[in-house]
Amino acid sequence: MRSDRPLWSGRFAGGLDPKIREFTASLELDGRIALHDVHGSIAHARMLGRQGIVTADESAAIAGALERIADELRAGTFPWPADAEDVHSAVERVLTERIGPLGGKLHTARSRNDQIALDLRLFVVELCDGLDRAVKDLALALVERAADEVDTVMPGYTHLQRAQPVSLAHHLLAHVEALRRDRARIAQTRERAAVSPLGAGALAGVPYPVDPSGVARELGLERTFRNSIDAVADRDFVADFAYAAALAAVHASRLAEELVLWSGAEFGFVEISDEHATGSSIMPQKKNPDVAELVRGRAGRIVGDLVAILTTLKGLPLAYDADLQEQRVPLYDAAAVAPSFDALARVLRGARFDREAMRRATERGMLTATDLADHLAARGVPFREAHEVVARLVRERLAAGRDLARITLAELRAADPRFGDDAPRAAEVSRSLASRSSPGGTAPDRVREALEEARRALRG
Repeated sequence: MRSDRPLWSGRFAGGLDPKIREFTASLELDGRIALHDVHGSIAHARMLGRQGIVTADESAAIAGALERIADELRAGTFPWPADAEDVHSAVERVLTERIGPLGGKLHTARSRNDQIALDLRLFVVELCDGLDRAVKDLALALVERAADEVDTVMPGYTHLQRAQPVSLAHHLLAHVEALRRDRARIAQTRERAAVSPLGAGALAGVPYPVDPSGVARELGLERTFRNSIDAVADRDFVADFAYAAALAAVHASRLAEELVLWSGAEFGFVEISDEHATGSSIMPQKKNPDVAELVRGRAGRIVGDLVAILTTLKGLPLAYDADLQEQRVPLYDAAAVAPSFDALARVLRGARFDREAMRRATERGMLTATDLADHLAARGVPFREAHEVVARLVRERLAAGRDLARITLAELRAADPRFGDDAPRAAEVSRSLASRSSPGGTAPDRVREALEEARRALRG
């Protein structure tokens, strides 16, 4: 067979229509998995030799030639055949041109079906490691910034309305919690991806004494397949990565959204460094949070990638179908989430928080109203009744254009005589912050404990 003909051409009397070849080819997509393909082939060639399926000399010659191809791929000097159908045929063609018919023995006991499944699994393992590093770095950036902001008070929000005073560090650590869940999901995705399908063949196994476990060990994979049909049909690990990436992107987007809001004049809580912002081509005064906005936008793309992958999978019968080839585009796109975390970490490390602006915002908006209700409840007033008392007081002060800051005991007792002598202190922002000392709360002592726990967790 001529080296420039498809691997399967012996079945057909004529050649493939060039337009159909162009439509079905995946070589343009395969560059990102080429090195994984060659590493898998090297492990397979060595196994063939160990198992006596080819001779030791043949195994060594094939593996040696593949190692040189791997070096060329890393250096960017590999001579890609322009008309190759896919990465598998491209590598095998170059291999055969260099070592002759012996190159054709590489495909013994293997199908492109288990081969591509292996390539993608190795690629997803690599992606998981890269995404985990990026997520961890953003979490560390948040912890670094939180360490200086334990006593910085800011409004906590529900419904994007000022709700109760919280520590800025406590708020930043809330994002760390989401990122830690992301890391756990990424680790689970990696574990499920680290399964070698080599030895499954096209779908039914192979009639050779192969050693799937030995190949898996050489490739650093933890397990081997249990069912040959599932081994070539399974792309759950692709969906797993897309899901982990999409949810991580959503978490990055939520943080980015807050940076956009907080850097606007209406909030004024944070100023983004000049080196991490952009300006306007027409308005000289503008300082735009483009990085955060692009992180938001990229999250939408990656959610779409997950939907594309699941939509492809939902209608496929077992085992391998060419539709699976289309999953590489959304998978490669989902891999683009990692730079979002790097960019956000840089923005956070360079940002300046305006502590005074946050405190001023906390002193407006009746944020300690719940503390006054809790004060009455601690004195035996049913909380629902206490809530009603303070709600009336809030309504009256809003009508008078006054806040709860510096409210007097006389004013409180005019609203309800059951307020105690220390009631005005309950309305103080610093007292409110310190009082939220329940586990996981925003009291500074609790936040310091949380900071130390997060540092320990992120050291791994």
